[in-house]
Formats: sequence, structure tokens, C-alpha cells
Amino acid sequence: MQQAKVDKIFTVINLLIIIFLTLIITYPLYYTIIASFSEAPAIALGKVTLWPVGFSTMAYKNVISNNNIWIGYRNTIFYTLFGTLYNLILTIPAAYVMSKKYLPFRRIFTWFFFITMYFSGGLIPTYMFIKSLGLINTPWVMIVGVGVTCYNLIVTRQFFQTTIPDEMYEAAEIDGAGHIQMFFSIALPLAAPIIAVMSLYYGVNHWNSYFNAMIYISDHNLYPLQLVLRSILIMNEQALQAAIELGDDDLINAAMARSQMAQVMKYSLIFISSAPLLIAYPFIQKYFVKGVMIGSVKG
Repeated sequence: MQQAKVDKIFTVINLLIIIFLTLIITYPLYYTIIASFSEAPAIALGKVTLWPVGFSTMAYKNVISNNNIWIGYRNTIFYTLFGTLYNLILTIPAAYVMSKKYLPFRRIFTWFFFITMYFSGGLIPTYMFIKSLGLINTPWVMIVGVGVTCYNLIVTRQFFQTTIPDEMYEAAEIDGAGHIQMFFSIALPLAAPIIAVMSLYYGVNHWNSYFNAMIYISDHNLYPLQLVLRSILIMNEQALQAAIELGDDDLINAAMARSQMAQVMKYSLIFISSAPLLIAYPFIQKYFVKGVMIGSVKG
């Protein structure tokens, strides 16, 4: 009886902790939503906490009417789709080959990829290399800049080693199948969970990428969405600073209003840019759960 009471107390405490952690995790997204529907002065004064203050859809109207934002949205979708496809084309076959224990120089190849997790050529040599390829100020620099991430390669290799039994390959080899046929007929169809996980990893990375665009792209028509938002915020801050230096009250008020509206647009853009990933996640959740358990203890 005493043990049952202790179990109930333990369950209640666990439940309270889970609820508390859930609130901490979900509140930033909730705040982003309510801030995007609030009036700009209320956000500037910190009045928005639990619900919208002065409900307004002006931020979304400004986003819809801003062509640069939609160009950035289009570019981000393009970079994400083709960049993720490019990453998968390189990562999945490479991991399949690396999973073969009889591969000659397997340890050397493993260290060749592994060392890139800790060492790189540096920004300037990388820029010179990208420039020599003629990729500067082109959309392809956002796609082919990073082909394979070592961590993703290791996880995918582990999937092929632990999930697909060697007996299947041996049976296919007895029937006369070659390595290419075994990859497309056996490994690839059974790799749906890891493909979904890698698509999510690479897709999120491309969707949130902005640093490469800052370094390699100067054409505003090629800016991703994150860089467009940064440009809007910086432009309004500079306008406000210039108005303050001139000392014109009318210009200061106008610039301050634009700066506050830019802050509201920031929240609306965060929500709009996050929506595709939030929508896609439930459809790949079952594969994601399988994929993240790779390497766990099995019995």
C-alpha cells in the first residue's frame, strides 16, 4: 500500500515536470504567434505576454505586399529542395559503401570523413575555392556548398550495418545480383526511415541557412528568406539612426514606426517560415522515431 502511494507521488511529480518543460518549449512559438498579431507599440513596450495586445493583421499584410519577401521565400524553397536532394544523393550511397566491412581501406576512408568534423580549410581558402568553381553569386553555391555532413554519414552507415541483415545481400549475390543492383533493390527500399531522418536534418539546415548567403551572394534576387528579413531589420535601424542624427521629430517618429513594424514583421515571418517544417514533421514522425533509435540496444 505504501509502495502504491509512492508510485502515485512519483507519477504526479513526473507529470508536473513534463508539463513544465512542455510549456517552456512551446511558449516561444506561442509568443511568436501572438506577437505577430499584436500592435507594434505594444511589442516595443513589452506588453505582449500571454495574448495579443491590440489585435492587428498589419504585419501579415505588409509581408504579403513585400515582393522581396516572396522572392526570398521562393529562393529558400528552391535551395532547400535541391540542396536536400543533392545531400541525399551523396550521403546514402556513401554510407552504404562505408557499411561494408570488406571495403578496402575502409578505416582510411572513415577517418577521411571523420576529420572534417573537427578541422576545416577556413573561410578564406573556402571562399577562394568556391570562387574558382565560378559559384560566387549564383544559386548553386547554396546547394553544392556542403555535400555530406560527417555526422549524418555515420548515422546512415550505422543504419545499414544494424538494420539490414547480411544474409539478404548474400542471397541476392548468390542469385547473381551485383552491388549496384543490391543497393537499388534491397538497401534503398528498406532505407525509408533513415532517408526521412536525413531529409529532415538536411532540410532544416538548408531552410535556416543564411551565413553562406552572406558570404557568397550579393545579388538581392538570390537572397534566402532569412537574409531578406535581416536586410529589412538593418534598413529600418539605419533609417531610425539617420533620423535621430538629423534631429527631425517627424522623421524620427516615422522611422520609429517603421522600425516597430519591422519587429512585428519579424515575428510574422518566423511563423510563416516555420510553418512548412511544422506541417511536414507529422508526416515523417513515424520514420523519424525509427531513425533516431539507430544504434540503440536491441534484444
